[in-house]
Amino acid sequence: MKKIVDYRKLLGVTEAVELQELKSTYRSLMKAWHPDKFQDSEESKLQAEEKSKTIIEAYHFLVSIAPETRAQSLAEYTATTGNAAIADFEYKSQVLRVDFTDGNSYEYFDVPRAVYVKLVNADSPGRFARRHIYNEYVYRSTSKLVATA
Repeated sequence: MKKIVDYRKLLGVTEAVELQELKSTYRSLMKAWHPDKFQDSEESKLQAEEKSKTIIEAYHFLVSIAPETRAQSLAEYTATTGNAAIADFEYKSQVLRVDFTDGNSYEYFDVPRAVYVKLVNADSPGRFARRHIYNEYVYRSTSKLVATA
């Protein structure tokens, strides 16, 4: 997904980055782009504010899809995808959001349109998703994002 690639490029990290390295990279960038360092002109301060907001957004997004983060919530994810039925789903720009009956929601990235069409036309969307989506694409929990926001 372009968003993932852009965020990794912004922070200067690779796909194999570990959380600790990601955190130190984030802190270094925030030190460099903190708006308080740009007091000489209002324009540069506003530019630094925008850049720091983008850095924060990129960091939080990359943390949410990191293998370590997904490993920590694997039991909950497995329980949801194995036991809860699909309540609703939405597809936009190769991102598939699936809402489950247990209240959890997940976003799956880089899902081809053809896979989405097959999901829509499947006799059992839950069975199709278990076989072709849940363990095939990078995902993140969006129910926790809403709960913490």
